This record gives sequence, structure tokens and C-alpha cells, in this order.
Amino acid sequence: MAALAVAGSALAEVPVSAAGGPRGHDVSSHQKNVDWQRAREKGARFVYVKATESDSYLNPYFDQQYDGSRAAGLLRGAYHFAVPSTSSGAAQARYFLSHGGRWRADGGTLPPALDIEHNPYGKRNCYGLSKARMVKWIRDFSDAVKRGTGRRPVIYTTAKWWNDCTGGSGAFAPDHALWLAHWSSSAGSLPRGWAYWTFWQYDNHGGLPGDQNLFNGSTAALKRFARG
Repeated sequence: MAALAVAGSALAEVPVSAAGGPRGHDVSSHQKNVDWQRAREKGARFVYVKATESDSYLNPYFDQQYDGSRAAGLLRGAYHFAVPSTSSGAAQARYFLSHGGRWRADGGTLPPALDIEHNPYGKRNCYGLSKARMVKWIRDFSDAVKRGTGRRPVIYTTAKWWNDCTGGSGAFAPDHALWLAHWSSSAGSLPRGWAYWTFWQYDNHGGLPGDQNLFNGSTAALKRFARG
């Protein structure tokens, strides 16, 4: 994920408040070729792998990360880093689906995820879009993913970004799982509209490659979530 403007110090261990849930992580080109067997031995049970960004970037390590994690026995899914200022939500969804973002009902694939957050490329934190236009952008992306895969995307975001840039839209909570980014020992406030998180990214470094995550439920529930 991009650098996040959220509070929270680096954590050496899994937060006690959610230590019972399956541990996972997310990776991108920064992690290069990952030793997946070692990640599993250290407790990883799932991973999200960056596939694409905007409508032109491909993770050059995607195949090793996506296929290698599954070969090691992890549940894995792909995510897209949104840059709403460059093209439409539908266009970026199509690019994502054409380059690794598809979902299969094979029991080993997590639904696609949309990473929409702080703008790392300039001062326009909401990418120059009004709240209404941002909501439409996300809806267009989601609708295209649903048409292409049969699943709604998981939405990765921070409470502050979501509330600032969508006006705290609750339109997505009923049918989009929340992947909350909040680096702290507790999940903290949720984006308005959601009553609970499905995934929680609680730190940007730790025992597993990339960012550290938890699933809000049992291992059996995680497998059911993957199957849809």
C-alpha cells in the first residue's frame, strides 16, 4: 500500500484485541520475490497481492507473489491501487480485471480489493474529485468488478480519508467488505456506514512480508468468505 497518513506506532506483535483471528499480510513490488513457505511457517494464512495501479501500472512480481502464495497454501487475492484523477472507475476496473484481478470460486481466491486512500502523488488528497464524484467513481469501479467476477470488491481505506473524500457515504457498507487501514493496537473508528471491519491492516511492518493484517473471524469463516 502507499504511505498512509494515519496515527499509530509500529507494533511488534499482533494486537491482543484481535489475536484470535487468522493472520495475513499484503505485498507489492516492494517485497519482490517472497519466500512463501517461510511466510506460512511464520503464521500467514492469507495475503492480498497488488496487481495494478491506475490504468497503466503492473506489479512486475505479481505472478510470483500471487501464484507462489497459493502454492504454499495461503488464500490469496488481488488488489488495485486507485488513482481516480487519471481515468474512470470503470476503466481502472477493466484494467485490473485484465491483469490479475479476477476472482474464481475455487476456495483459494479472495474477492478482488480496491485500495482507495490518501493521494501519494500530490496535494489533492481527494484527487480533485468532489464527494459526489468520488462516490460515483467507486460505484463505477465496483459495478464493473461485479459484472466481471460476480463479487463486489473489498474496499481498503482509512476512516479519515473515507469520511473526508466521500462525505462518509454509507452506500457501500451493505455489500462491500471493509478492509480497514489503521496502524495502532486497536482498530479505532470505522469509516461512516460500516459497523465492523472484515480485514484490518494494523501495521506496516512485522513478522510477515509487507503490511500486517488480521481477518475478523475464524479460519472457517475466512474460507467461506473466499468461496463467496
